[in-house]
Amino acid sequence: MRRLGVTTFIPAFIPALIPALVPALLLLPSSATAAPAPGPDPFDDWRETVVDADQNFRGLVAVSKREAWVTGESLSDGAARVYRTTDRGTTWLDVSPPASEGLSFRDVEVTGSVTHVLAIGPGEASRIYRSADGGASWTESFRNTDEDAFYDCMAFYPGGRRGLVLGDPVDGKLQVLATEDRGRTWSLLPDKGMPASAKEFGFAASGNCLVTAGRSAFIVSGGARARVLRSDDRGLTWTATTSGIPAGPAAGGFAGDMASPRRGIAVGGDFEDADDTTDNVATTRDGRTWSAVASLRHVGEDVAFVRGWRYAVATGDYDGSAGSSITRDGGATWTRVSKLGYHAVDCVSKVCWAAGSEGRVGRG
Repeated sequence: MRRLGVTTFIPAFIPALIPALVPALLLLPSSATAAPAPGPDPFDDWRETVVDADQNFRGLVAVSKREAWVTGESLSDGAARVYRTTDRGTTWLDVSPPASEGLSFRDVEVTGSVTHVLAIGPGEASRIYRSADGGASWTESFRNTDEDAFYDCMAFYPGGRRGLVLGDPVDGKLQVLATEDRGRTWSLLPDKGMPASAKEFGFAASGNCLVTAGRSAFIVSGGARARVLRSDDRGLTWTATTSGIPAGPAAGGFAGDMASPRRGIAVGGDFEDADDTTDNVATTRDGRTWSAVASLRHVGEDVAFVRGWRYAVATGDYDGSAGSSITRDGGATWTRVSKLGYHAVDCVSKVCWAAGSEGRVGRG
């Protein structure tokens, strides 16, 4: 989605912004009789570092408690960068593909030993790079040759053999690329099974406008219509339902996450009026019907489940609308735990990573 600019930077991390009541918030029982679950609260010991102040990070994947990858775009028209840590964020290694000047790396996915990075933009600016050796070397596995096409986000199915990439509409329908060989090659799927979607698009806000759960894939859209589209046949056919998040030229759902094929959360807002966060959270309990159930006190650029389907973190940082919030009831209600916001968040083993403007990366 080609309508995003650079966010307003929130200066250095201030621990006092995180209320004292946050510890143990994620440890609440999943039922009225269950005992509190052990384990750390991601915001209990949140630490932030600036990895590369020239980069606006929107791509993020949490591989483990120790390993994460972030991708970005240069704030000075320089090279887009890819960074990797394997020591809990103590050090970060620049593993960027060569000749990435002027590109915008908005998504990164790691499946087993293979890493995929998506560059977005019109025409040949949309590319996919693949590494099978931790970023030591890269191959360009896809370059868009259609000047009308613009690719936004990427997701892989469990196992990593099959994956999809979402693109803005061409001839009135969203475009979908697919791979069947672990990202070595990509092909454009026929659009016969895609509902009419003129002026509807995915937002390249955090790389999560397309997500998978089990054998199902989900598109979170905005623009002329704010919907969630679902495919159960690897992207060949899609069914669409209104998400309930208000639509608009720069509004709608920006990202989603699925705890299972039935339980999910979508977040969004309006990039033309970032302070308008009315009904910018939608949820599903059956994976097919969605409804707006809550409003964050900040724009929602990304959301990630922490444990099960009840506990999740949402974050955003755009045009002064910034913050991070936690839900413990599957998205029905949210507590804003920090005025510090990011573009992307991902959690694994109750540890969350986040990435944002001017090279900021947090972990807790």
